[in-house]
Amino acid sequence: MAGNKALGAMFGAAAVDTFMGLPRCRDLSRLSAKIALIGADGCTPYPAVGFYCAGGPAVIRAAGAVYAANLGHMNFDLGGPVFPGAAEAVDAGDLPQHEADPEGNRARVFGAISTILDRGGVPFLLGGDDSLPIPMLEAFGARNRTYWILQIDAHIDWRDEVGGERLGLSSTMRRASEMDHIEGIVQVGSRGIGSARVSDVQDATDWGVAFVPAGQVARDGVGAAVDLIPEGAHVIVCLDVDALDPSVMPAVIGRTAGGLSYWQVLELIGGVAEKARVAGFDLVEFMPDRDVDGLGAMLAAQLLAAVMGIVARQG
Repeated sequence: MAGNKALGAMFGAAAVDTFMGLPRCRDLSRLSAKIALIGADGCTPYPAVGFYCAGGPAVIRAAGAVYAANLGHMNFDLGGPVFPGAAEAVDAGDLPQHEADPEGNRARVFGAISTILDRGGVPFLLGGDDSLPIPMLEAFGARNRTYWILQIDAHIDWRDEVGGERLGLSSTMRRASEMDHIEGIVQVGSRGIGSARVSDVQDATDWGVAFVPAGQVARDGVGAAVDLIPEGAHVIVCLDVDALDPSVMPAVIGRTAGGLSYWQVLELIGGVAEKARVAGFDLVEFMPDRDVDGLGAMLAAQLLAAVMGIVARQG
């Protein structure tokens, strides 16, 4: 026994099947908690890769099991326990997604997120590939309010289509820009050579996207990105874990040097939450087959717990 598993055993962690041992929610239509976590292995796959992040939610849940016995302990990332009072989150398990059913996959994500929002909750979507945020973002359209997106990602996801598919993982932010309820988009962490064409960047800039590349964050910190979010805005945070440097997050399909650190991502989300309201969160692109000694899963679980704590402290 080694690493986090040994630490969990030392402090009494038992086998659990939810993230951090959170209560299981089997019927989202009866949700009463502030936060609802739901997983999905994929959504709209490209034929070349399929559900390449399948199993990601389960692996991250397993990495969070070590916290199950000590949810009330001090979390130094937050300055207190994950939840300041009783646990304000539930785990609704994974949606039954299938590679051959992209339309049904999107409908299931849309329906689950809509139900969480109808119950006044904050959805946490755990993936799974980066096509998942498209139906998640669409679900916010019935809320009679506008939203800003904070995308934290190594890539800008402004391709109009890839191989004829317009709802895949490289088109997330372009599709978001076409939604009437999306008022603004701030994209943080872009770096290296990705799928974006020069014309895609120009289209995003013409639409009004504000870019804060990873190099700027490395030089100046996250303050410039936080400043771009309006005071009092409702913000949907879309985190692709390849935004993080591969030295701490190897479990991604496209490792690129120069990524963000754990603290930069956490300080960015925390800074936004201090001036605005986090209305939804997704964590996607975790690829279990690429992880190294559980390092990426451990980081994802720690980050997911901290963001839950940030949202639990809102209003």
